[in-house]
Amino acid sequence: MKFGAWGILGIVLVAGACAVAPGDPPAPSSSASAPSTSASGDPLANPDPSRYASQVVNYAREAGINAQLLMAILYNENYKPHDPATERAWQKIKPDAAFGVANMHKATFDETKRSRPFAGRAWDELPDDPGLAIEAAAWYLHDLKTSLPAAHAGFTTDELLALGYNTGPGNMRAFAKGTKPGAAAQSYLDSLHSNWDKAAQALQHS
Repeated sequence: MKFGAWGILGIVLVAGACAVAPGDPPAPSSSASAPSTSASGDPLANPDPSRYASQVVNYAREAGINAQLLMAILYNENYKPHDPATERAWQKIKPDAAFGVANMHKATFDETKRSRPFAGRAWDELPDDPGLAIEAAAWYLHDLKTSLPAAHAGFTTDELLALGYNTGPGNMRAFAKGTKPGAAAQSYLDSLHSNWDKAAQALQHS
């Protein structure tokens, strides 16, 4: 989904905000980080993912994946507002929309959480808990990594994992075997390259 799709939120934000009563959203867990609004209080302005650096490092270590990859993916996924109320307003229009700072769909979250420390958590908690979203993304990357073929050419492991995060495990394995990414997948990979150094800088002081 492109950022331009969020333009219609100007029409629905008031209705969406009214539809979500103050007590409706699940309470953030103790692992939740700062609210998903900017310092200016603008719910449509996303905070820099660097604020989640310590969580990225911890969960990447637990899942056995590259922290720089996880941080770069958070930058890739920062193209749309992650304010909880805004995400829920959009989900009323597009029920299959992804939730949280890592933009995870319900089916992916429910599959990833099995036998994991967050197995008892629910997908609809992701907008309120960036820590949970990052933890789930880390373990999803772990699962993608375990499904990669032992030998692959043309892409690094991190590039393939990013492509898998964006397009799914089946497409990732096809890319590993030599299939050329389509325009949307290549654009995601280009964004990853653009965010790679930024991700490293974000992790320097974690």
